[in-house]
Amino acid sequence: MAENIALRPALPADAPALAALFRLSVETLGVEDYSEAQVEAWSALAEDEAEFAKKLAGALTIVATLGGAIAGFAALKGADALYMLYVHPHFARRGVASALCDAMEKLAAARQAKKLTVDASDGAEGFFARRGYAPQKRNMTFVGDEVLGNTTMTKDLPAMTGPTQ
Repeated sequence: MAENIALRPALPADAPALAALFRLSVETLGVEDYSEAQVEAWSALAEDEAEFAKKLAGALTIVATLGGAIAGFAALKGADALYMLYVHPHFARRGVASALCDAMEKLAAARQAKKLTVDASDGAEGFFARRGYAPQKRNMTFVGDEVLGNTTMTKDLPAMTGPTQ
């Protein structure tokens, strides 16, 4: 039975909760694919909540809730870049990431994007591959003194059609 995942736009007041969710998600789910030092550097990207809030505000950010609790969030930068997609570990494997990704793909298509691009963490690469994203290139990103690997992946989006006359 599918759970009732609700989606809504992120609000400025959500920033502290989303920063905490980001840190918890990275610290819990990132340890399978990255070293402790890499996880610490990645998690630290949300320590400055004001700066994290600016990142969220600079993109189209949506929040997923389950039973009234924030379960995850995703952000679309421009028309065609899935900038962030994070799920609270308690809600992992319950359809939250899929619901967020479905919404981002529809929003990107509505913005006339032909493809959606994501820089997928090593742990998320399989999720995106199952959704039809194809790997394009391997990246090494400097975060503080650490280097984190990820993979740029793209998915062709269906053309949006207007109402038929």
